[in-house]
Amino acid sequence: MSNRFTGIVFCAIFAIVFTQCQDMSNETETMAAPELYQERHRPQVHFSPKEKWMNDPNGMVFFEGEYHLFYQYYPDSTVWGPMHWGHAISTDLVHWEHLPIALYPDSLGYIFSGSAVVDWKNTSGFGSEENPPLIAIFTYHDMEGERAKTSTFQSQAIAYSNDKGRTWIKYEGNPVIPNPGIRDFRDPKVIWDENSEQWVMVFAAQDQVKIYGSKDLKEWQHLSDFGKEYGSHAGVWECPDLFPLYLEEEDKTYWVLLLSINPGGPNGGSATQYFIGDFDGKRFTLDDRFQPQVDKMESGEEQAVWLDYGRDNYAGVTWSDIPEEDGRRIFIGWMSNWDYARLVPTEAWRSAMTLPRNLTLEATESGPRLRQAWVREVDKLEIESKTLANQTVEDTINLLTQAQEEAVEARLKLQFRSISAGITSFGIMLVSAQEDYYTLGYDASKQHFFSDRRSAGDHSFSEKFASAIHTAPYKLKGEEMDFDIIIDRSSVELLAANGAVALTDLVFPKMDFHKIIFFTDDGSVEVSGTISPLQSIW
Repeated sequence: MSNRFTGIVFCAIFAIVFTQCQDMSNETETMAAPELYQERHRPQVHFSPKEKWMNDPNGMVFFEGEYHLFYQYYPDSTVWGPMHWGHAISTDLVHWEHLPIALYPDSLGYIFSGSAVVDWKNTSGFGSEENPPLIAIFTYHDMEGERAKTSTFQSQAIAYSNDKGRTWIKYEGNPVIPNPGIRDFRDPKVIWDENSEQWVMVFAAQDQVKIYGSKDLKEWQHLSDFGKEYGSHAGVWECPDLFPLYLEEEDKTYWVLLLSINPGGPNGGSATQYFIGDFDGKRFTLDDRFQPQVDKMESGEEQAVWLDYGRDNYAGVTWSDIPEEDGRRIFIGWMSNWDYARLVPTEAWRSAMTLPRNLTLEATESGPRLRQAWVREVDKLEIESKTLANQTVEDTINLLTQAQEEAVEARLKLQFRSISAGITSFGIMLVSAQEDYYTLGYDASKQHFFSDRRSAGDHSFSEKFASAIHTAPYKLKGEEMDFDIIIDRSSVELLAANGAVALTDLVFPKMDFHKIIFFTDDGSVEVSGTISPLQSIW
């Protein structure tokens, strides 16, 4: 970005100012947010724990009208420690109720990441077909074994619940999959595969995934391995997820494999890649047309297709047991990065989740690709959307200005047309009263999206946080483009080009952003859209 944007902080050529609705009393039945959720940088529309440390989402399952979200949790500190499973539930994917800790460490180890399913046919025998049990599948991490430098300190285990996930009983026969001698052996994700009539588990094992099968969730057989020759291997593989998705354009069901990696992301640190192919009940095979783009990574050139090019969407997986009549594949990720997760400038709490996203498939020249959209439930957070009338912009317009003490929490949906030939870039800038600014947009000259947080506030806590502009490659097709942006107090999530590109980044302005400016550089853009202030979920 050129230095000209520094001047935007102080003035805009002309303004179209929208006033955020201040009276929320008639818009929501939610009680006023407790003081706890008014802390510095505390997200207002993203899930975060009441207090202390959180990382990976775990055990996401839908049962009897409730979305369960478990998560890696350490209740005694705001830095990583002995892992538990924290627990929250929701009836709408946006408002959450905190529940007591679900799983505690024990003599077999810490409770690392995993998944949960409804055992509808009571294959495990832990419940009944009239009252099917919830089964949690997780990794035990034996710290004593790790300190002793063994290679067998991680294993897979299960627990069950017969009261809608409120209490859990660990299986007396744990571990259900002992470690054969692999140091990184973790993060099981389980689904029921109707075609092969078995439970299928995928988990990470060093630089590949292992796939196991079971009839009862207790006895498991190794089926196959995948990944040694595919994707990025610049870091440790973690948190896989294997699931089917239907592609309407081809009238065909594909299988998607999500795979997180740390480090090795396209912009440094943690990130999530994915693969698309077929699963025959035993083996996952990559589709012949699935040709990944080549990205330059910290360790050299690696082939990978990335779910999100921002630095702050990691370890994400999808909900199990979404009803067939709903049919969505709903994803949520941990909104941080291991490069600096322990250091970010929050005090009582640490970390948040992304907003839930619906994953779909689209046919492209390079084969099927994932597309992402916010779940429809996010719409209910919008307050009195303001329309931005269609107009041509050649420099800047001010989209929203609030009082300096009021933070921008908003959804911004923009449609761009008639993008002039030779234009360098266009996008938005968030501005604070202390002259912090963050820019997000598309660089037509370099054919990539960009997120620049180098001047967005505090980054003294880590040299890696704001060391470079984050980019996402994308070739503009024609003269149209769309942005769908969620702005919260300490994060910005972009879904662009009909969900083809995702870019999620944290920001920590010294004062909350209170102004949104749209800019163009060396050209004009026809822009229209809506701005929707968002009500707090707390």
